[in-house]
Amino acid sequence: MIDVQARLVRGSVFLAGELLECILTFSNTAPHNVSSTACENLAWASAQIHCQFHASESAVVLPPPSTTGLDVQAENETVFVPNRAGMSISAGERGQCILSTAPKILFCDLRLDVGESKTYIYSEIIPPDAVPSFRGQAVKYAYKLTIGCQRVNSPIKLLRVPFRVLVFPGLRDYRSPGDGESVAPANPFLDEDVGDEEGCKRDNSLLEVATELIMEATAQRNPSTFNITSPWGKVGRFSIGRTVYRLGEDVVGSFDFSNCTVPCLHLTVLLQSEEIVSEACRRYAGQAPLVTTHAHHNEACVHMLSTHAMLPLPLQATPSFSSETVALKWRLHFQFIVASEPKEVPSFDMDEHESRVWHSTETVEADTLSWDLPITVLPSNPLHAGTVCQLPTFTSISI
Repeated sequence: MIDVQARLVRGSVFLAGELLECILTFSNTAPHNVSSTACENLAWASAQIHCQFHASESAVVLPPPSTTGLDVQAENETVFVPNRAGMSISAGERGQCILSTAPKILFCDLRLDVGESKTYIYSEIIPPDAVPSFRGQAVKYAYKLTIGCQRVNSPIKLLRVPFRVLVFPGLRDYRSPGDGESVAPANPFLDEDVGDEEGCKRDNSLLEVATELIMEATAQRNPSTFNITSPWGKVGRFSIGRTVYRLGEDVVGSFDFSNCTVPCLHLTVLLQSEEIVSEACRRYAGQAPLVTTHAHHNEACVHMLSTHAMLPLPLQATPSFSSETVALKWRLHFQFIVASEPKEVPSFDMDEHESRVWHSTETVEADTLSWDLPITVLPSNPLHAGTVCQLPTFTSISI
């Protein structure tokens, strides 16, 4: 019996363009009381990153996939091709593979004695042009590191390690003018001549640059004020400090109902994401976007002069992005219930000592107003997003 263990070195959340590292351990777990000649032999082991795409048939129409060359084995490929239809179906995978890296052979003809183990490190850069991980109503993008191994005269066994990918728009273009040079300031305490640390420095530089760009984009305040009006007059004003946020932040806005002619009875603010299927892939003409609500704020605001709303952006959500099939956009959706025939509010003399009982109006003619405010959502630091990620960083299988 051979036990295969895979552990991601740095959590399960990465930025597109980062270096993914995984420690793979192959152990002969046969009992020690067996003969010392009970040696296990593995023919080969290989690893590959791929992204699996699945579309809902009720919302998306995809062009028929090309079948040319699916059954032809390239001369420079191994028998380990997990993104092929046959192997994916046998492993329980759904959809089609839209991105894959070249398979890397870990070893060939590995012999393990009883109790012996061998450890290998797999490293691969996630393609910078990758789409983010996403589980929506119309489409799903799922990333996995697949390790394939085969015992002599036995079928291929697959071990899949899922992970999450975040995409920061423009990061690839920002780094390309450097022509290989580090964007981050040079550290005089690091030895630049050490070749083994080159990949680690490049990966750290990418993460630092992305974090700085995200912080810079979300730190810029651009206050905006919007007047809320109805056919019967002014309802109030809504103010927001900025419209660009990162995952994990709170979207905060304030309402001002003073000096208004139409009272607002109730307000609702919804933090929503919209899946907009591209025109070429829509199931039918005029197909509406698929909306998902992530946070909401409800408040009865009759006779209020001011109030505020605070909506948290979950770290598990997917930032704004656009692909050939779908675009994900974010918005604040407002619903106001206003009085169409406002009545005067009774006033009392505060100097009177007699007790008074105030009775609200029994019936009010009301109407509903709706409004959408687009916002932009950027990814957060993958180290922060990894604190709430439920994907395992350790997976094992016995073959």
